[in-house]
Amino acid sequence: MPEPWPSVTTVTHLEMLSPGELKPKNAPAKQATIYRVPQPMPSLNRFFYYAIGEEWGWFERRIWSPNDWSRHLNRPELETWIVSWSGVPAGYCELERQPGGNVEISYFGLLPQYTQMKLGGWFLGEMIRQAWTGGTNRVWVHTCDLDHPAALANYKARGFREFKQTQEPGPIPLAEI
Repeated sequence: MPEPWPSVTTVTHLEMLSPGELKPKNAPAKQATIYRVPQPMPSLNRFFYYAIGEEWGWFERRIWSPNDWSRHLNRPELETWIVSWSGVPAGYCELERQPGGNVEISYFGLLPQYTQMKLGGWFLGEMIRQAWTGGTNRVWVHTCDLDHPAALANYKARGFREFKQTQEPGPIPLAEI
């Protein structure tokens, strides 16, 4: 969505309460692979955050220093996952394990040139499957009306159910950051 951004956005919060609710999607092709980043790489997460989020108004982390990125990523509860196409990174996901057995899919997205390759549903399903490992009681995510037009439908198609909607301030214009 091009700027100017709206002053208010609708945020939809979704959850899955059982691994049996997951509705996976088949892998799109042999060229698609997923792997966990074995050690924190702030520049990698920052790259994906900017490259994916620019179009969708991701702004909260734009003011982060390299130290902020390092502090955020150097926590045992945070995992970064990459989806690649023919060996080329195509998107990423941050899974954050939280108290009470909750896991948040805190960031999830594909680089613009990969959004039409049928990777999103499969990648999301695999991230949900991963989130259910290790004593998880609930997997949750939030999206807003500024995200990719297929985001909410993808979450629901994978088995998430809406539990709350809120109105929140829209993104800060990039010129003000």
